[in-house]
Amino acid sequence: MHSVHSPNSFDNNYFRNLVQREGLLETDQVLFSGGSTDSIVTEYSRSPSRFSADFTTARIKVGDIQPLTGSAGQIRRICGAVNN
Repeated sequence: MHSVHSPNSFDNNYFRNLVQREGLLETDQVLFSGGSTDSIVTEYSRSPSRFSADFTTARIKVGDIQPLTGSAGQIRRICGAVNN
């Protein structure tokens, strides 16, 4: 099989490529390499509607995040640690 490309649409082909072991980047392919995310990749590769529904739900959650701004927030020098 060859990679599936659909540059003009938003679909589940990314996951289909991972299942075919044709992920664009090695860091992407790790999502389907015998680990805990294999079942998710498989489900999304087989079900465009499931991928679309889950993506929509996740996108709404991200849109609802209210980051701290102004004096309530901080720009961290190291992302994983609070500034001292």
